[in-house]
Amino acid sequence: MQIGVVDAIAEIAAEEWDALMQPGPGRPRDPFTTHRFLSALERSGSVGAGTGWEAKHLTIRQDGRLLAAMPLYAKGHSQGEYIFDHAFADAWRRSGGQYYPKLQSAVPFTPATGPRLLGDPALRPILLRALRQITADNGLSSAHLTFCTEDEAALGAEEGFLHRVTQQFHWEDAGYGDFDGFLAALSSRKRKTIRHERRVAQAFGGEIVALTGAALQPEHWAAFWSFYQDTGSRKWGRPYLTRAFFDEIHRTMADDIVLMLALRQGRPVAGALNFIGADTLFGRYWGCVEDHPCLHFELCYYQAIDWALARGLTRVEAGAQGEHKLARGYLPAQVHSLHWFSDARFQNAVDAYLQAEGRAVDEDMEIMTACGPFRRGPPSEEAE
Repeated sequence: MQIGVVDAIAEIAAEEWDALMQPGPGRPRDPFTTHRFLSALERSGSVGAGTGWEAKHLTIRQDGRLLAAMPLYAKGHSQGEYIFDHAFADAWRRSGGQYYPKLQSAVPFTPATGPRLLGDPALRPILLRALRQITADNGLSSAHLTFCTEDEAALGAEEGFLHRVTQQFHWEDAGYGDFDGFLAALSSRKRKTIRHERRVAQAFGGEIVALTGAALQPEHWAAFWSFYQDTGSRKWGRPYLTRAFFDEIHRTMADDIVLMLALRQGRPVAGALNFIGADTLFGRYWGCVEDHPCLHFELCYYQAIDWALARGLTRVEAGAQGEHKLARGYLPAQVHSLHWFSDARFQNAVDAYLQAEGRAVDEDMEIMTACGPFRRGPPSEEAE
């Protein structure tokens, strides 16, 4: 077997890469770790030289055949990760070290759980050991796997990585059937609040459409680029993705996308971009050029639930952070990451911190789940 590093996903055939994460037919659970998504990031210049995300994908081959791989980047900062290590970087710097570059196995700008150790399960420990060895041999501070699966996190802990648990808010179908069935599971007060928000949102003076596949046209992406720029400039200072990225996913991923657009007099005024997995709808970006009450909740949360229920998807993941999602039926869910530091003393210090943080996260999730919007008894008979 030969362990190698490639500087572009284009150096690996799409069929080889995708076969590692989706051996059989059908839609992959995670659309983001596919060759086509990672290629769109690289071809569009959203990652690469000057971005702080430089591809260093790790591969294992035998007789030329790709057996295992890891999406991997050399990072020059901690932006666009969503499992933040700014405190670790600051502590490393204050101790006299250089934290960047570091190695990061992730999908850039994408806070969605997916596989990081692709291919033959027997080779996954070798991928982790190779990552650790490359980090040490090159004098780098650390290596990280973010938004990895729970199974990968357990394996990483066995291999000497630190396991970190954080949280997001996800919606799950409990056999609701349709949106009214979902509402029936909520407390009366929350049910009335959501109905009110939907009425307010849908009175914005236009129509809401859900576009996927061939229905997506270049003009829709031109409109969404305006939405994305507005949100990106307010939240991150500058957008992470380039305009060319949206052209790339239009060309290669139209069937993996559903774009919710609010149209007023035929003109898009707001939108929410979602990616489709095997059983999950992943909400990624939202933006608008007109402000309308509750339209954000409608496009990002309620339309996503409606669409998922109508197509048999059982989960909606609406991105990072956002306790406000709790009142709208999105409950806390664990998110996993792995971290390894080349300095053993620093590793021990972070280990102690992560154990304390994990206990706090568990307690917070328990409290928020108990405070969720779902009723705890038979359906309320009060007038609505």
